[in-house]
Amino acid sequence: MAQEIELKFIVNADSVETLRQHLHSLTEEHIAPGQLLNIYYETPDNWLRSHDMGLRIRGVDGKYEMTMKIAGRVIGGLHQRPEYNIPLEKPELDLARFPAEVWPESTLPEDLQARMRPLFSTDFWREKWLINVGASRIEIGLDIGEVKAGELAEPICELELELLSGDATDILKLARQLVTLSGLRQGSLSKAARGYHLAQGNAPREPRPVDILTLPPKASVEQGFASALEQALGLWQYNEEVWLRGNEAAKQNVLDAIALLRHTLMLFGGIVPRKASTHLRDLLTQADATITSAVSASTAVWNPQSAMAKLLLTEWLVTQGWRTFLDEKAQAKFADSFKRFADIHLSRIAAELKKAFAQPLGDSYRDQLPRLAREIDCALLLAGYYDRALVIQWLENWQGLHQAIETRQRIEIEHFRNTAITQPPFWLHSGKR
Repeated sequence: MAQEIELKFIVNADSVETLRQHLHSLTEEHIAPGQLLNIYYETPDNWLRSHDMGLRIRGVDGKYEMTMKIAGRVIGGLHQRPEYNIPLEKPELDLARFPAEVWPESTLPEDLQARMRPLFSTDFWREKWLINVGASRIEIGLDIGEVKAGELAEPICELELELLSGDATDILKLARQLVTLSGLRQGSLSKAARGYHLAQGNAPREPRPVDILTLPPKASVEQGFASALEQALGLWQYNEEVWLRGNEAAKQNVLDAIALLRHTLMLFGGIVPRKASTHLRDLLTQADATITSAVSASTAVWNPQSAMAKLLLTEWLVTQGWRTFLDEKAQAKFADSFKRFADIHLSRIAAELKKAFAQPLGDSYRDQLPRLAREIDCALLLAGYYDRALVIQWLENWQGLHQAIETRQRIEIEHFRNTAITQPPFWLHSGKR
């Protein structure tokens, strides 16, 4: 088994030659383009996908390799996951050759190989550069080609930084240099994800709104903080992709994701000091301004400042960059129960909203929109341990108030205001548990 650590970027096709020349300037270790043909397999009921596994056979220069990738961790475009590679004499599956640890029950399901079928393929040319950064050895791969499923296809134009040896932070260090160029963005959709989507008919991708954050049982406050940032970063990347593909409505979802990042930093501001996130907040402000004023998705998505903001956030999450700013008291708070943190802060949110909207505000409602948006986001981040139906019902009244204020519907404003401030809590609001 190998532990694959790589950082993926989507490359603007118009920037390929500039990028190629830049990579030539970084190192003399260059490998000319070679063709890679990959066939991905799946069962009719998507057994592999349901277990967060991916299976392919790759052919290069008449040599073949069978690869299984299993669940790992993906932050931004940084993939950290185990993979198993088995050399083959011919391009035919032989699942029995994988070690038992690959399989969920440590045993190859009896009929799995018989049910496997080719699902989609990728056919691309990979050009490589090898570079030393710090004590690390990194392979840079430029992939140009297409992913195909039946009659459907879409282009591949990607850059991958793969850690051959050393420390993952050195990949991020190299990436910081590369994103100063225009035409790079961290990709949220892998080749395999795009292949699955094509195989399912390539339906238009819809924007994703901010949703209730779910956490494992007994999560710590720090786990909640990191998960909130990861959720927001994922929404930013996904909705950016949808916007770039022509769905103009997704622009607002991108802005909502950036707002969620800022609101997360505010929510946990009593533990993580502002100085820990100064540079990140500055980049988020710049990215927000760039996207708000953008005349098209292309001008915003390929902007180096936006790319740098997402990369810095990725690095912050991978290295847990906030920890060096925490004193012993803050460390103890971060180790505490997220459930208790949620109870206390949901009570604060409810009290502040009830105070702000206790009385009709006449022409001043719009002054409260930033506060209302922030508190709704914070409630979404805190509500994952509670009954989803009750959470949604509670949130819908505040969200309805926000929408009514935005659209200046006075009757609806008063309806939602009265309903929202009188509804019962869905959480353990004593703050003692």
